[in-house]
Amino acid sequence: MRFRRFGRTGWQVSEIGYGMWGIGGGPGGWTGTDEDAGREALELAVTGGCNFFDTAWIYGRGHSEELLGRLCRDHADRRLYVATKIPPLDRRWPPRKDARFAEVFPDAHVEEYLRHSRKNLGVDRIDLLHYHVWEDAWASDELWVRQVEEMKRQGLVEAVGISVNRWEPWNVLAALETGLVDVVQVIYNIFDQAPEDELFDTCARHDVGVIARVPFDEGTLTGTLTPQSRWPEGDWRNSYFVPENLAASVERAERLRPVVPEGMTMPELALRFILNHRAVHTVIPGMRTPAHVRANLAVSDGTPLAPELLAELRRHRWDRRPTEWSQ
Repeated sequence: MRFRRFGRTGWQVSEIGYGMWGIGGGPGGWTGTDEDAGREALELAVTGGCNFFDTAWIYGRGHSEELLGRLCRDHADRRLYVATKIPPLDRRWPPRKDARFAEVFPDAHVEEYLRHSRKNLGVDRIDLLHYHVWEDAWASDELWVRQVEEMKRQGLVEAVGISVNRWEPWNVLAALETGLVDVVQVIYNIFDQAPEDELFDTCARHDVGVIARVPFDEGTLTGTLTPQSRWPEGDWRNSYFVPENLAASVERAERLRPVVPEGMTMPELALRFILNHRAVHTVIPGMRTPAHVRANLAVSDGTPLAPELLAELRRHRWDRRPTEWSQ
């Protein structure tokens, strides 16, 4: 496993981190989770050198955090970095454009979920706490400024981050200029290349850590989806891969398939594309089985993509606008 300096935090984090949404199960998440396989996958990740784990209270309503807390206790001799997220009060992803910060993250709500997360994780201080949604108009809100300063002053969190809304990498630039944001988590993959336009340079200028999430475009870039793909009732993917999105996504993946080099899988290519950009400090694929862990961790070998392959991948950029189903 290779490591990168995580912006101003100074942490040395594994290039391949662990996205813990899928492993959390629960309402509004991913179905088909096998708890025993998930625990084995987490153990294997630690053994393989992964030291960065990203969760959120909403992932299984605390269950994902509890799994991570147990993992950290079982490996108290290792430095594992823990990132979690405060859910919006109204449970809207993304928030309304006209929502005020006080409506989405009032002090009492933030304090309550800080308590929940610290208890679930079994820690007094959280390494990295993200706001799980964001509107950049909030950057000048004194309530937000006081919240961030107070959480750090009390020693409840070491670093504060923002999870950027889907397909809105510009919707955090004002917050970065305040100097209060230590880390940004943003969707970045072969299709979603827009963070390269402005966000990555801004993060570098402010020495802000960058987490690349959704490396496989929620499954599209695994190359396993078909126009007939369906999931059990209650699975989040049913609400995301509505017919118009599923058809377009499968078409894009099929267009990419001939580009995948011989001997390489599409998921491997997806991860190598992301790690090729030095602005990215860690990428957090969801991993629910030991097989996922073995395949994904193996990508951290320092092998760059050929310039001509990168140039071809640039042509697969897909600029999308948020819709009612993009969440």
